[in-house]
Amino acid sequence: MTRLGIKSGGVLDFLWAVEEVVRLEKAGLDAVWVAEAYGFDSPTLMGYLAARTERVTIGSYIINIYSRTPALIAQTAAGLDVLSQGRALLGLGASGPQVVEGWHGRPYDKPLGRTRETVELCRRIWRREVIDHHGIVDMPLPPEKGGTLGKPLKFLNHPVRSEIPIHVAALGPANVRMTAEIADGWLPHLFIPEKAGQIWGGALAEGLARRPAERGNLQIAAGSLLAVGQDAAAARDLLRPMIALYLGGMGAKGKNFYNDLARAHGYKGWH
Repeated sequence: MTRLGIKSGGVLDFLWAVEEVVRLEKAGLDAVWVAEAYGFDSPTLMGYLAARTERVTIGSYIINIYSRTPALIAQTAAGLDVLSQGRALLGLGASGPQVVEGWHGRPYDKPLGRTRETVELCRRIWRREVIDHHGIVDMPLPPEKGGTLGKPLKFLNHPVRSEIPIHVAALGPANVRMTAEIADGWLPHLFIPEKAGQIWGGALAEGLARRPAERGNLQIAAGSLLAVGQDAAAARDLLRPMIALYLGGMGAKGKNFYNDLARAHGYKGWH
């Protein structure tokens, strides 16, 4: 099934964009995705969208796993699900070292393990399990790491849903493989349909082979800019700044996942 979504948020024209979402919802829009990066935080904007809309799914695109603890991510998603009456969608990702180290001041370590652990903990928290977990994250903090008074806790509130859909942003083969195994959906970037199988087909197949049957089909939310008009050259110019931002500004020098992906697509001129 194909669903129509729109990406918004993290930009100065957000209030104008909300009015567009309200109008498009009436025309049949299925979902709105709210970006964050190193701009406005997405949950605040998502809460406002929840108050202004009635039907659309409201997803984060994306909340990175380093800027918040797994518990806070779970709390935030559950709070948004309450405000939207069951329309929230949690878009997660590791982001990249430029944003994580440059903006949040956190080491960019163990991205796959952190993602897997965050997904697992969110689902356990929404089920209101008592959380006694020790991995990359410790809940509660043990004495050997400085903990003195913490004890295992469970979520105070009763969420609207015991399982909120989780989509994971993934580009590299190992991350895509894990996403296909554990997530409800996949958020690819710079997605070119006719080349998707060549770049990600193997990783997707391996992950899907390990996917629990009860998780259902993997949803894929891939998008780009849509321009309506007769001037194709002008429409392409609208897309260039976004691509340039990711191929340059959103990636660290020497470790730019987006630039690597462009090269994998065959665009060797990017450097």
